Amino acid sequence: MSTSELANLVAGNLRPAATQPDAWIIDPNTGQPTAHRPGDDPTIVEEALAGAAAAHRSGWAREAGAQGRSEVLSRFADALEAMADDLAAAEMISPGLIASVAGPIAAGSAHQVRGAIQQLAELGSETSVPGAGSGGPVTLRRDPWGPVVIMPPWNAPTPTAIGKAAAAIAAGCPVIVKVHERAPLSARVWQEAALQADVPGGMLQVIHGGPRTALALAEDPRVRAISMTGGIPAGRAIARAGAAHFARLQLELGGLNPVIILPDADIARTARSLAMGMTKLSGQWCESPGQVFVPPSLHDTLIDALYAELSLLRIGASTDASVDVGPLVDSDHRAMVEGQVRQLEAVGGRARCAGTVVEETFCGVLPAVVTEAPAEAARDEIFGPVLTVHSYQDVDEVIDFVNNRDQGLAGYVFGQDVQAAMATGARLLGGEIKINGTSLFDLSPESHQSFWGSSGIGGHGSRDAFEFFRGYRIVGVDNPDAPI
Repeated sequence: MSTSELANLVAGNLRPAATQPDAWIIDPNTGQPTAHRPGDDPTIVEEALAGAAAAHRSGWAREAGAQGRSEVLSRFADALEAMADDLAAAEMISPGLIASVAGPIAAGSAHQVRGAIQQLAELGSETSVPGAGSGGPVTLRRDPWGPVVIMPPWNAPTPTAIGKAAAAIAAGCPVIVKVHERAPLSARVWQEAALQADVPGGMLQVIHGGPRTALALAEDPRVRAISMTGGIPAGRAIARAGAAHFARLQLELGGLNPVIILPDADIARTARSLAMGMTKLSGQWCESPGQVFVPPSLHDTLIDALYAELSLLRIGASTDASVDVGPLVDSDHRAMVEGQVRQLEAVGGRARCAGTVVEETFCGVLPAVVTEAPAEAARDEIFGPVLTVHSYQDVDEVIDFVNNRDQGLAGYVFGQDVQAAMATGARLLGGEIKINGTSLFDLSPESHQSFWGSSGIGGHGSRDAFEFFRGYRIVGVDNPDAPI
């Protein structure tokens, strides 16, 4: 299977994908083209929407029941598991995940699908509840909304697409995955897995396209729910499009995630954690630490420790299993990140880069720590391996500053007095605030994380991701003794 041969999976059939003849997806390691960049095809969009609507009207999800949906998903998980190597290889090229990340993500895709099966078994879809007065029986139901659209991000498309699609199918919703045009290669693996698993044609469709395709899907009244992960401007456009027909929205967007270092922090451990956090996915992840606030007495020690930690990191090709930091997704994004650093330098910032380059890559950048820039001038998220560091005198002023920029995705606090650090974290506006760590994983298996302010609508967590695709219905015998 060649992942460079982009195709749409519509109504159970592979169809050629529209492409832009003069635009290419490149290998960020070499700069060599791997596939034409996807284009928009209104005919494919309409066929996918019609297929999803027909699948919903057919009642397949209801007739198959939880058992039937689980069987389909189990086959899908088995197929993904068998294709894990192909999936990892695609993710290493588009978007350029390093081997040590792409491998576990690919291997974990089957686990995500099986997790959706488990959620369905545990949560069920029907519960008997007490009736009012002498009425009854009464049943509380959780039923699928109808056709849904999932728009995964380009930075790590597989876990978002697979996890949400599996949850939606488990809930009974026909799914259209609109692949991000910047990182389309792994979609060919999802499509093949769906075909091998014999997923009913209208229940999982995977199509390519650019922003016009995304808006056409979001604007269509047949789409009852939209789950999108991406940037704030794109999220606003999708929200406006879906609002016209009151589509249910789950939008995980961006934000500049603050870090507060308390006076008692262990600087060596803090620097190690920040270096790891700012370079995960080459800094291209929405919960990456971005803006660090540190007491003046610890500032220089922190900078030196950060530089030492970053210098140990191996920078090179994403396909090299020994590399710690790979390239950015493409040359346009690299230029944007470098431009943002130059803008900070223009207002007085000093950028200090570090890392051990083991192989030059076409889209590679060195991690950078920017000091001396005014905090007010460093309000924008930099989606790359860059931290800005600022001294502070009063932690209350820092909290007020970061909370008043109307973003609230994630945040970090470092301090050896855990109770004090927890108290500080509880005051930060954000869905997930981590104390003394910057891992990719949720803090708890019971995690619930809302998106605050312009960082999105809705939230995530294993249960949230599943329940988003279902609505409440109550069916029962009315109370004959009701006074009015």
